[in-house]
Amino acid sequence: MAPTKQDMDIVLFPFMAQGHIIPFLALALHLERKTGNTITMVNTPSNIKKLRASLPPQSSINLLEIPFQASDHGLPPSTENTDVVPYTLVIRLLEATTALRPAFHLVIRNLIDSQPHRRPLCIIADIFLGWTASVAKEVGAFHVIFSGAGGYGLACYHSLWFHLPHRNRQSDEFLLPDFPEAGHIHKTQLPTNIAEADGSDAWSVFQKKNLSEWGKSDGMLFNTVDEVDSGGLHYFTRKLGLPVWAIGPVILSTGSGSRGKGGGVSPELCREWLDMKPRGSVLYVCFGSMNTMSESQMMQLGMALEGSGRDFIWVVRPPTGHDINSEFRAQEWLPPGFLGRIQESRKGLIAIDWAPQLEILSHKAVSAFLSHCGWNSALEALSHGLPILGWPMAAEQFFNCKFLEQQVGVCVEVARGKSCEVRHQDIAASINAVMADQGKGRHMRSQAHRLKDIIGNATRDELAFMGSSIKALRAFLSAAANVEASVPTES
Repeated sequence: MAPTKQDMDIVLFPFMAQGHIIPFLALALHLERKTGNTITMVNTPSNIKKLRASLPPQSSINLLEIPFQASDHGLPPSTENTDVVPYTLVIRLLEATTALRPAFHLVIRNLIDSQPHRRPLCIIADIFLGWTASVAKEVGAFHVIFSGAGGYGLACYHSLWFHLPHRNRQSDEFLLPDFPEAGHIHKTQLPTNIAEADGSDAWSVFQKKNLSEWGKSDGMLFNTVDEVDSGGLHYFTRKLGLPVWAIGPVILSTGSGSRGKGGGVSPELCREWLDMKPRGSVLYVCFGSMNTMSESQMMQLGMALEGSGRDFIWVVRPPTGHDINSEFRAQEWLPPGFLGRIQESRKGLIAIDWAPQLEILSHKAVSAFLSHCGWNSALEALSHGLPILGWPMAAEQFFNCKFLEQQVGVCVEVARGKSCEVRHQDIAASINAVMADQGKGRHMRSQAHRLKDIIGNATRDELAFMGSSIKALRAFLSAAANVEASVPTES
């Protein structure tokens, strides 16, 4: 897809969480490569500072700060991202984003007024920032919701918040009234905020209003592939009556993004360690930028990794109940002598808080990924033909895991949630089954390679062949560029 002339301004506004900012940054860089349009990212000061450090030197993406005072919203001082607050305060940060509306409106007006001739303007906003659709209408801009989550996972999430079906069922399993093709959902697959919701709690009130705002948008962009995820995408076309464009996978390239709070392990050390390992012999273990587990679960996982006899790279952070930004105390939270044994045998590599995930997943030595089933991570694994061992922790991850296991056939769920009881023998058995060269492991690997080819074809952009994701991106850009560019006058 050759870059087009600069005929449109595109503004991206992610929610203040790494799991949201990363796919938005990936999308911004993708749009910069694919088009000649002017790209601007808007966020609060500390997030803009991190974004500035993450942009490649040659990037021309503009970064605009929007003022935010955490203490005005009952949040600790300087709180601008979910990675520095406990889970219980995430809802306050979400609620606080609605107060950004006047400042965001001003940013957009200033952007429009700075142009000698009005060009089409497209606002790409986060799934948690539904109110931006009304701002777009006020200034005559095209507006889309961008989901870093997949179609199936977000469809389940959307349906659950609107219907809370588990409140009216005696059974532990139930169908979603407007998405029955998702299959039965079990109560243990509900994230905590949905499981505890009664329709009048803070999360319910926020989501009912936020999700209702999506209908004011001009469409939805999904970081997914139509051939893989059509059921979930069709749900939104049916429910909202809006165009839905699957433009994925949009993945942040190696070397971009945050190195994490703890500094992690260097790409050079990872590469050197992996280069010593046979092809398809290593398990990569990581649970995303926000998730952790209980002390007992961490202990059992450590025993499982060692007991499996497989080589592994494990990204760790303090367990639940401890400050996630504190120092990792390996002697307390890992099995006795574990660190010394794996260092001496070189069977394992422990990364504190961060590892160069794409570099690891793309290495020939890596065979499988033990993951929380966040959609970013799932796409990265599938793009490299890797099967997944799923341990969902929060949000729509439970539904991603269900989808990848039951409908796509590339995943085995090994545990569910941050408080479930796990046995190291069971996890070790699952690791060995998935990494085996025969039986279930062989079948899953074959299916994962098939998905890799499908994903590769979706993003092909050649004279004789244009993939579905490239076609969708072009259709979205065409719709955005052709919107009426007149601006309603201020009263």
